Amino acid sequence: MNTTKKVTILAVGLGLVTLSACGSSDGGGGGGSGGPKTVTLVSHNSWAASEDVVAAFEKESGYELKVLKDGDAGSAVNKAILTKDNPQGDVFFGVDNTLLSRALVNGLFQPYEAEGSDLVLPEYRVDEGKHRVTPVDTGDVCVNYDKEWFGEQGLTPPKTFDDLTEPEYKDLLVVENASTSSPGLGFLLGTAARYGDEGWPDYWKKLKANGVKVVDGWEQAYNEEFSGSAGGKQAKGDRPLVVSYASSPPAEVIYADPKPKTAPTGVAEGTCFRQVEYAGLLDNAKNPEGGKALLDFLISKTFQDDMPLNMFVHPVREAAQVPEEFVKFGPQAKDPQTMDPAKIAENRDQWVKSWTSLVLK
Repeated sequence: MNTTKKVTILAVGLGLVTLSACGSSDGGGGGGSGGPKTVTLVSHNSWAASEDVVAAFEKESGYELKVLKDGDAGSAVNKAILTKDNPQGDVFFGVDNTLLSRALVNGLFQPYEAEGSDLVLPEYRVDEGKHRVTPVDTGDVCVNYDKEWFGEQGLTPPKTFDDLTEPEYKDLLVVENASTSSPGLGFLLGTAARYGDEGWPDYWKKLKANGVKVVDGWEQAYNEEFSGSAGGKQAKGDRPLVVSYASSPPAEVIYADPKPKTAPTGVAEGTCFRQVEYAGLLDNAKNPEGGKALLDFLISKTFQDDMPLNMFVHPVREAAQVPEEFVKFGPQAKDPQTMDPAKIAENRDQWVKSWTSLVLK
């Protein structure tokens, strides 16, 4: 899920990241086929994997893995579309259900049914007739709250979308821009799913009247404006409510030193929208065979078990392991808002325009 979605407390830098010493991408015996030695994954900034897991893929496949991190999810998808005739890599990871239609309409991917696709949980499968994308992970965009702040104020944290418009929560919430941020867009879609095509603008009018603050992206919202994050405390963030992820509380525990017994942040479960992230074999990929091997790897049990504590998302493969920290501090929402990708495709751009006009002007 980018900005890109996905949530780690530590900021990840931009640029080209090579996960192992990469040889030339020309010639050689990559994958035992005499083709390119290197397979390149293009992703948003939140890509991460354990070194031993990457090493296992490289040993088994014969390809060296290179990762190009290309900004948050929205900008990475847009750049991939603009460069589709001469793509930067072989596989793109990180397009989610909020942006999937944009990628498919623009012909970003070529068909490939990854090995193990039948073991992906049915609710996350899409495009099954064409197999242009492979589900990789899922996560919930939700409002997080600062437990300490609410305890000191003697105020009960909000639980639902409706609660956020109540007077006691005035000037407490910071959200991301729906036109520039994946969680920001997810939160907008959550309100549209909750209140309907006609009702969501009135809801946002109430939020605006109640002092909601809008910033460009997740890192600014969570690490600078939110009082409950380690970054927020250092930056003297003064907003105890923030749009983030259900996996943010376990991340706060895991990265803390010493580790607390309970998470310092909580999740308002009645505000969650479920995101699903996909990967696909880029059209005109220079190393399609390596790309296919990489897609197989992304839904292998080895990678799916490793992924949660690296990218703070949930696996989509049946019987994949969910870390104890997730079970204890960041379980998935029991009844999140969802929306059919076709409906998102039909309405997303107009909703974002309307939201921008309504909230930012």
